[in-house]
Amino acid sequence: MFALPALRFLAGSTAYKTIAENGLKADLFTQVLAASGGPKWIGIAGLDRYLFGEFFKGRTAPLHTLGASSGAWRLACLGQADPLSAYSRLEELYIEQRYDTKPTPVQVSTQVKGIIEGLLGQSGAQELISHPVIKTHLLACRGRHLNRIAGRLPLSLGLAATAATNLASRRSLGLHFERFVFSGQHDDSPFNQLKDLPSQQVKLTLDNLHNVLLATGSIPWVLAPVTDIHGAPKGHYYDGGITDYHFDLPLSHADGLTLYPHFYPNMTPGWFDKSLPWRKANKNYHNALVLAPTSEFLASLPYGKLPDRSDFKHLSSDERIAYWQQALAMSHRLADELSLVISKGNIMEYLEHF
Repeated sequence: MFALPALRFLAGSTAYKTIAENGLKADLFTQVLAASGGPKWIGIAGLDRYLFGEFFKGRTAPLHTLGASSGAWRLACLGQADPLSAYSRLEELYIEQRYDTKPTPVQVSTQVKGIIEGLLGQSGAQELISHPVIKTHLLACRGRHLNRIAGRLPLSLGLAATAATNLASRRSLGLHFERFVFSGQHDDSPFNQLKDLPSQQVKLTLDNLHNVLLATGSIPWVLAPVTDIHGAPKGHYYDGGITDYHFDLPLSHADGLTLYPHFYPNMTPGWFDKSLPWRKANKNYHNALVLAPTSEFLASLPYGKLPDRSDFKHLSSDERIAYWQQALAMSHRLADELSLVISKGNIMEYLEHF
């Protein structure tokens, strides 16, 4: 096996066998995942662009997508008639955010609302809701107990309690937050019956799409909670990554393979697991192909890492914007390598067991 300099192909057991028998073809995949991670997506944006604009171009079979936080915003681009134009709008609006003094959560929410309105444009919402092929699923979390109470102190106590019980068991998240899946509720969706954590299904509509996209990225303390989502129970809705940071979902019942363009070759199940290195989400990925940058590629990026939220704190707006634009440009190496492997049909030279 010869390692590519920038991109890794990691396949679970079922996916490895299927790809070995059929090659790397778009029609093998029926699900796409896009994870939380704040600005990290900028470092793999070129990969998204190739998948959205080339790999799945002309597709006629349903493709079920599941996203949380900034991953949901990426998939909101895929669900539009011209996904690359939508993605360009997302890139520009997201990277050009400016907070030259420390903003309040309401001020950040106001800027994020502008990003959502911009990436959807004039017709994107209708296109996403009625798309004949791309079946979009978006995640948000409703606070329970202390996490449902307005105010910094109750939320601080609620999050501390969540972290404490999560240390013992991930399933305890259900005591503090409830997962909401917003979608067209299609009968063939593999995400209709998630039972690993308390979950509710709500229909995604024109009346709630904007607020769902805002809620799925509303990081506690950073953005204000979303309190009014049409068709959903009242409450305080926060970032979908709280329960599903990198996903640890039972995908084995799904038809077809799952494609997961990701930041790393491993997954952290929930937001509160980021400081728990022993808790990884690898057991549910037997039918998945994970596309992830190599450690060498990550080291070659400015500052030797993917963009992240700490850049807002440690860099001036001008420095951060220049850094993120450079990382964006470099991400196209990932797309170039994927395109080359597909054109040569030599995926088995690079496919690794996940």
